[in-house]
Amino acid sequence: MRSECSPPKLAGRPPAPRGEVTSAIRLCLPAVLGLMPMGVAFGVAVAQSPLAWWWAPVFSTVIFAGSLEFILLGLVLAVAPLATVALAAVLVNFRHVFYALTFPMHRVHGVGAKLYSTFTLTDSAWALTASPEAQSWSRRRILAVQASFQVAWAGSVTAGALGGTLIPSSVVGLDFALTAFFLVLCIDMCRARRTVGFPLVALGCAVAAGSLLGDAMLVGGMLLYVALLLAHYYFIRKAQPDA
Repeated sequence: MRSECSPPKLAGRPPAPRGEVTSAIRLCLPAVLGLMPMGVAFGVAVAQSPLAWWWAPVFSTVIFAGSLEFILLGLVLAVAPLATVALAAVLVNFRHVFYALTFPMHRVHGVGAKLYSTFTLTDSAWALTASPEAQSWSRRRILAVQASFQVAWAGSVTAGALGGTLIPSSVVGLDFALTAFFLVLCIDMCRARRTVGFPLVALGCAVAAGSLLGDAMLVGGMLLYVALLLAHYYFIRKAQPDA
């Protein structure tokens, strides 16, 4: 006979470990579905390049930085100097320094877990953990979110690379997927802020760097745009009256 004095279940009891992982996967699912087509496109781009198809999963697991992988593929095929590759990697991923300021790393305990969490800190993972509620998430949930993105990206890239070997070389334009992706983001930003000033400045920097530097236009354009952006905010702050 069941005792009438049995203690009630605690309302604030944390979910079971399996429930944490399941919740993380459900949370990631919309972003994962948007990420996978770009991963497939990158895999196809590798398969149609002079590189062997298996370089695609190597890029996606060792580098694991979507936009940087597209850029590095072009630099590798162009046999760019190592210094150019390193500088491009720093410029493209420098935003991650600011991601770390709000990412709930204090909830990730253990040296191994922290190293993995740092390695898999991507735009999507940061966006899902930017809410105040995420500051109290468990280590299991945070790592499950990041692992979900890595598995989805590596899997879609590998699928694209394997499928890309079956696509005729006459099919072109798949390597434009990343450019199209950022063009859509740029259009949305312009609509939200009702301004095209910064995109036009970035376009001008790219044109100027392409005219002056040729194959090194990527790094030169980025450096020029960053310099102009810093100068812009410096003069804005200088023009503001002291509080």
